[in-house]
Amino acid sequence: MENLTIGKTAHQAGVGVETIRFYERKGLIEQPPKPQSGGYRIYSSEIVQKISFIRHAQDLGFSLKEI
Repeated sequence: MENLTIGKTAHQAGVGVETIRFYERKGLIEQPPKPQSGGYRIYSSEIVQKISFIRHAQDLGFSLKEI
């Protein structure tokens, strides 16, 4: 499993960082915990797959509420 920063996650999923933050606020994806030692939140490759699924469902005409 690859550990990714929010920027790398956004790049791999083909979305912007703000899209990821928006999905987190809407409860579509879970925000990873902030490391106690400081630094960046680490996203898993599973999150990239979830974001890709959400984008694909939107392209098919589903609303975020339906997703």
